Amino acid sequence: MKTYPDLGILVPEVFLPRPGVDLTKWAVIAVDQFTSQPEYWQQVEQIVGDAPSTFRLTLPEIYLEKSGEAERIQRIQATTHQYLDAGILQPREGLIYVERTAGGKTRKGLMLCLDLECYDYTKGSTSLIRATEGTIVERLPPRMKIRAGAALELPHILVLIDDPQRTVIEPLGAAAASLEKIYDFDLMLGSGHLTGYAVNDAALEDAVVSALRDLAQPEAFTAKYDVSADQPVLLFAMGDGNHSLATAKAVWEKIKPTVGMNHPARYALVEIENVHDEGLAFEPIHRMLFDLHQDFFAALNTTFGANLTYIPSADAEEMINQVDTAHGTVQTIGLVGGGAGRTFGVIRIANSGSNLPVGTIQIFLDAFLKAGGAERIDYVHGQDVTVRLGSQPGNIGLYLSGMAKGDLFKTVILDGALPRKTFSMGEASEKRFYMEARKIA
Repeated sequence: MKTYPDLGILVPEVFLPRPGVDLTKWAVIAVDQFTSQPEYWQQVEQIVGDAPSTFRLTLPEIYLEKSGEAERIQRIQATTHQYLDAGILQPREGLIYVERTAGGKTRKGLMLCLDLECYDYTKGSTSLIRATEGTIVERLPPRMKIRAGAALELPHILVLIDDPQRTVIEPLGAAAASLEKIYDFDLMLGSGHLTGYAVNDAALEDAVVSALRDLAQPEAFTAKYDVSADQPVLLFAMGDGNHSLATAKAVWEKIKPTVGMNHPARYALVEIENVHDEGLAFEPIHRMLFDLHQDFFAALNTTFGANLTYIPSADAEEMINQVDTAHGTVQTIGLVGGGAGRTFGVIRIANSGSNLPVGTIQIFLDAFLKAGGAERIDYVHGQDVTVRLGSQPGNIGLYLSGMAKGDLFKTVILDGALPRKTFSMGEASEKRFYMEARKIA
């Protein structure tokens, strides 16, 4: 294994489908998407049919903690071995430069492995690799069951670097014409196009490593963020897949006393992207409450009292505009549904103890759910889904504005992890698809 311990990275051996495999059927979107839209996953199953597919190697979260989960996990673990034994997956070593086109934008990435010894998802972490949002440890055990018994990992993890001079990934894009193209195909269900290039040039690999080392220089880090010299360097910040990387870490901590420090499970395969990539957008993640059992507005009034104001909106468009253009210290959150004749409106909360509206409402929702106020919560992408689901009887949709992506690193450095589900890297259909695999056992 070719490692760079000072950067917490490893050059991976990846497994890709052999020639002749239908890649559009092979690649499937991240399992944590469309969790309230079973029709999406029914379409995926119909498209895949009996073809080799990552749909058979992963467990969509819509099926988590549902009847048949244990049997699904067993099938996943058996299928990973079948694909390897049948030669459906074939190995190749090296970095992979990735271009993903979706929604008229192209974002660039680099596949490599991160050292889980350099990552800590706990609150207050100062590790080289850090979570950007709170990790819910209760969500890890079912994911650990899958990973602990799997021969392969398939990542949907996107990790960010803060590279305003575009020195790490972008030079690979400039050199792409000279690189071997190893996959190039349309993704299913209108999710765009994916192209991968083998970075098999030693000089290019050396340039990537050198550029990462420049970003990780303590002096440069101190100057960039205007922090004290004793502030530990943050090189890699989680973008998407926070709980997947946390699962990998938890499994590694559990097994390392018996397998030793050179085991492949010490590392996790990820795609890194530059937060300054023009093709990368931060989108808000909205909240959905299903099957209300208590009066939502009564609970809001009890919690926020005189600091709470509700303003009706004529329609969804007006509500969305009020949220997206809000400014000042009073926090604004859009509301869909809520009963008592309400359809659309905005909640305004003054004197909040949280810096972001998402933090304010999440604290409230956690308490509301704990008190039995609703059957369940989900985190959804897109204003259309929020409006459609929130308008259904017994549901409530909460529409939130996004955060500026340029603020991410300094916020995490100074304030620690953001409230969970604060932002999303693109809309649901733009999420990472499972393509590459790597042996972890």
